[in-house]
Amino acid sequence: MFKSILQGIRGIFSLLLYTLNTVGCCIPIFMVALIKLVLPIRPIQTFCRQILTAIANGWIAVNYLIQKLFNGVRWDVSGLENLDPKGWYMVVANHQSWVDIVVLQTIFYRRIPFLKFFLKKELFWFPLLGQAWWALDFPFMKRYSRQFLKRNPHLIGKDLEITKRACEKFRKIPVSVMNFVEGTRFTREKHARQHSPYTHLLRTKAGGMAFALAVMGDKLQHVVDVTIAYPQGVATFWDFLCGRVKDVKVRVKTLPIDSELMGDYLQDPQFKRNFQNWLNGLWREKDRDLARMLAG
Repeated sequence: MFKSILQGIRGIFSLLLYTLNTVGCCIPIFMVALIKLVLPIRPIQTFCRQILTAIANGWIAVNYLIQKLFNGVRWDVSGLENLDPKGWYMVVANHQSWVDIVVLQTIFYRRIPFLKFFLKKELFWFPLLGQAWWALDFPFMKRYSRQFLKRNPHLIGKDLEITKRACEKFRKIPVSVMNFVEGTRFTREKHARQHSPYTHLLRTKAGGMAFALAVMGDKLQHVVDVTIAYPQGVATFWDFLCGRVKDVKVRVKTLPIDSELMGDYLQDPQFKRNFQNWLNGLWREKDRDLARMLAG
C-alpha cells in the first residue's frame, strides 16, 4: 500500500514536470509556427523548420532528464551503431503503448534526426501536443474502413495524398519519418478481431510506408526497423510516470532501401503484392524477435 502511494506521488511530480516542459516548449513553437504561416517564403520557411526542430529536440532532452530523475528505467538496447544525426531515415516499429513514443525519442536522441510521426487526425485536438505536432509538420491521417470506401470510392487514396504532401515538406531538412505500420496499438482484442497471423503483432498497413518511400526514396538512406519489448508486460503511460516500467528492451536493425521498395503502390498491383510480402516478411521476423526478447 505504502509503495503504491509513493509511486503515485512520483507519477504526479513527474507528470507535472513533463507538463511544464511541454508548455514551456509549446509557446515558442506556436510563435515560430505563426511566422511560418504568415510568411510563405521558402528561405524563411526552411529557417523556421530548423528552429522548430531545435525547440523539439530541447523538449526531448529535458524529458530525458526528467525520466532519469523519476522513472528509473533499465535499458537494454542494441543496433544503434552507424546511425547519423544528419541522415534521412524511414523508421518502423511495433506499437503497444504511448510509452513507445518516449522509448523511440529516448534511444534515438542525437543519433538520428527528429522523428516525424504519422498521426491519426483526431490527435490534432490533443491539448497542446496536437497543435505542436501540426506546427512541426507531422502528417495527420484519416483512416477509412473498407466498407466506408466502398460507399465513397472518391476517397480512395486520400490518405496517401496527405502522405505525399507531408513528405514533400520532409525533403527540406534531414528527417526521420516514423511509421507505426500496424496503424494502431496492439491489444489482444484487436489481435483476435484481425485474425492476425502473428503472435505478438497486428497485421501491417503497407500503403503509407510505400508511398513515403516512393516520394522520398532519393533522400531516404535506410529503413530503421525497431522492435520494442516490455518484459514485465505492456505498460500504460501512467505506469511509466510512476516508475513501474523497470525494463525496456529494444532491438534496432538498419536495412537498405533497394529499388524494389519504390514503385506505384496504387496503380501497380505486382509492386503492391511484392511490397506487402516484403513488409509481412519483416513482421514475421519481428514477431520471432519479440518472442525471444520476452522469453528472457
